[in-house]
Amino acid sequence: RCENLVKVYVQLQQQVMAASTELGPELLPRLLERFNEVLTSLVKSSFLVEKQPPQVLKTQTKFQASVRFLLGPQLLKAAPKPYVVRADMVTEKQARELELSNYSNTLSESTGEILHNTVTLETNPTSGTCCANFKNVLLKKIKRCERKGSESVTEEKCAVLFSTNVTLTPSNLSVHLQVLSLPIVVIVHGNQDNNAKATVLWDNAFSDIERVPFVVAERVPWDKMCDTLNLKFMAEVQTNKGLLKEHYFFLAQKIFNDHSASPEDFQSRHVSWAQFNKEILPGRGFTFWQWFDGVLDLTKRCLKSYWSDRLIVGFISKQYVCKLLSMEADGTFLLRFSDSEIGGVTIAYVIRGKDGSSQVENIQPFSAKDLSIRSLGDRIRDLGQLRNLYPNIPKDKAFGSHYNKEQTGKD
Repeated sequence: RCENLVKVYVQLQQQVMAASTELGPELLPRLLERFNEVLTSLVKSSFLVEKQPPQVLKTQTKFQASVRFLLGPQLLKAAPKPYVVRADMVTEKQARELELSNYSNTLSESTGEILHNTVTLETNPTSGTCCANFKNVLLKKIKRCERKGSESVTEEKCAVLFSTNVTLTPSNLSVHLQVLSLPIVVIVHGNQDNNAKATVLWDNAFSDIERVPFVVAERVPWDKMCDTLNLKFMAEVQTNKGLLKEHYFFLAQKIFNDHSASPEDFQSRHVSWAQFNKEILPGRGFTFWQWFDGVLDLTKRCLKSYWSDRLIVGFISKQYVCKLLSMEADGTFLLRFSDSEIGGVTIAYVIRGKDGSSQVENIQPFSAKDLSIRSLGDRIRDLGQLRNLYPNIPKDKAFGSHYNKEQTGKD
């Protein structure tokens, strides 16, 4: 499509030049100037980020990115020397200023020091592409901005600005090309990763496509949050079994700290960024996102097959588990994600006494480290008090395919 537009532009320009005598000395320059404006706009819009840098970027860590100039193969054929693309870090304020100037201003100062930040813009005759591939880039350090109120460093968004100057043939028109990456949160330590991911997720999910960098809503509808959590869960765990309505109800009770509302009541509510990842959950030492991300990590690393086989209820409260199991047969159990620990799965089971009374016990949660030593399936096989997976599936039938063959002999 871009190629066709360039062809149309060239044809129109040739027609204007052919009719230069009839157009006169006043109209011709104005038309040619307008042609250059149109071409410049078209060329600038064809300079794109093909491979985005990581949106959570740790200093002193190498990363890759690439930009593509869609019109490069057509407009840079006769270039006397290769053009060089530069990568610079920019703050949210700088990104906003560039956007407001329609990328006509140039960057005055980089907000961080990037090593190996210049790459040649190369045309590949076989694929017909014109790209600059940054394969060995390293953000050495970052200059932090002044933050607003209680904003933390992991809420601070910046971006990589890719820029180059090209001269187009045959018009000999000089154009400054600039394009911004998606928002990036820069961290200096691995323990900041979790909160940085929250900022990126919120921005990716709830920002408008056309916006001032990097403005995003502070409050969003709960149903949109449900969609986001579901997509994130399936993408991270790499499963096609998403969250269910009853899971959303449990998550709503947790994030809103409300156990009296009905599922329908939550549908009309809005959830804030603070509720998502700033406010500590009641009686806990972590936020909603920190807890949910722990569940993601545990499921991805150790529980993917169990979740995909729907053997884990997971998102269910301790109180509701007691209600479910108290009426069941002795040894009936289910699996839920721990409320008290980040990244833990626990087994709740019912013990029924001879007098018919019931007691629901919760086994100490298993972490990813625990499950890497001995799998969940084998632990369930080990525990003789577990008999039927709720509501009434014999445990060997439910988990048999997940048991590992036990080694014999001294082992």
